[in-house]
Amino acid sequence: MNTTEEKKVQKGVLVGLNARALDREDNADEDTLVELTALLETAGGVCAGTVLQTKDAPDPRTFIGEGKLEEVQELVAATGADLVVFDNPLSPSQLRVLNQELKVQVLDREALILDIFAQRAQTKEGRLQVELAQYQYLLPRLTGMWTHLERQEGAIGTRGPGETQLESDRRHIRRKIAKLKEELEDVRRVRSTQRERREKNEVPVAALVGYTNAGKSTLLNAMTGADIPANDRLFDTLDTTTRTLELSDTCTVLLSDTVGFIRKLPHHLVAAFKATLEELSFADLLVHVIDASNPLWREQRQVVEELIRSLGAWETPRLEVFNKCDLCAGDILPHGEDMVWVSARTGEGLDRLRQEMARRLDTGKRRVVIALPYHKGGALDQLYREAKVEAVEYGEAAIQVTAVCTPRTLGQMKDYIVQERI
Repeated sequence: MNTTEEKKVQKGVLVGLNARALDREDNADEDTLVELTALLETAGGVCAGTVLQTKDAPDPRTFIGEGKLEEVQELVAATGADLVVFDNPLSPSQLRVLNQELKVQVLDREALILDIFAQRAQTKEGRLQVELAQYQYLLPRLTGMWTHLERQEGAIGTRGPGETQLESDRRHIRRKIAKLKEELEDVRRVRSTQRERREKNEVPVAALVGYTNAGKSTLLNAMTGADIPANDRLFDTLDTTTRTLELSDTCTVLLSDTVGFIRKLPHHLVAAFKATLEELSFADLLVHVIDASNPLWREQRQVVEELIRSLGAWETPRLEVFNKCDLCAGDILPHGEDMVWVSARTGEGLDRLRQEMARRLDTGKRRVVIALPYHKGGALDQLYREAKVEAVEYGEAAIQVTAVCTPRTLGQMKDYIVQERI
């Protein structure tokens, strides 16, 4: 049985290029290759070796140069690798050449992340978003799927049908992309309606954001009692989960867990997940969860900050939560008014986190006792709709209601408030 399981695990050689001509986000280094190893393991594979090339500029044909390509070929042969994964984005022509030369499957970082997302998406919305991103990634690379016709160049009856099939596939994918965008637009409209309802009820929203595997799902579970799977692996949670969180007797909020970010997050995915990620710009507070035990937490924090800015949520108030403090040795992290140390696993610091969130999200709700004359009984329906009614007593002269009310409701009921309770 173990032998069968081992056969299912694909071995991959990881390749990266560090070139002065590339943008910083497109370059590879030892740290990004370590992260790529974790991504491969998340996808169900195992790293068989790594190759890091340094050049002034990428080779237009092979990306890494002929000499380095031979080194990768030898490593693939020596390790029996099934695939080669590049840490950098590859052009369709480079991808085609590398597949031909290496004679194993070749992926770039974007394709690997898309594969992981395809495995993890559980809800209909998540699957729609991933499928859209996959088709958008595939469309410019379709030509490489027809290389078997190139080997028969000039043969009668091959070029026409090949081009016809290729164009047919392109039209089919464009139709699929258009249909998926329409379905996701319906999702956005539903989300917009839900937001309007929340705003009408004056329920504040806090969104958990952070680098993948920073512990957002564990934190949501610890604070709300949710039962979201939270494993020590990248992109364990893709589908947004929202739970009610009582921060105090008078402050109840909605806490949402969002998809984790990562450096070089494919732009196709960011665009496809727009319906989900745009929720960040409508949140009242962003809770930025940082893995304090990771030596690269500063770089990861910067990646998240840049994505928040690109999503139009830069003006949203933020609270930085340094998670996994139980795994940190020494006082090495910054302190400040907008920073909290916690351990979602042990519960350390969660009370202070609730206090800090309540301080920022308290909408001015108060618990009051209202004495409604019986001829004002219709106001009781209003309280049930707009306030949190905790107790109702029918007395001889009036209906006594204990409720947690918003400032607007307090103003409307001011003539009947007889007591404010702590």
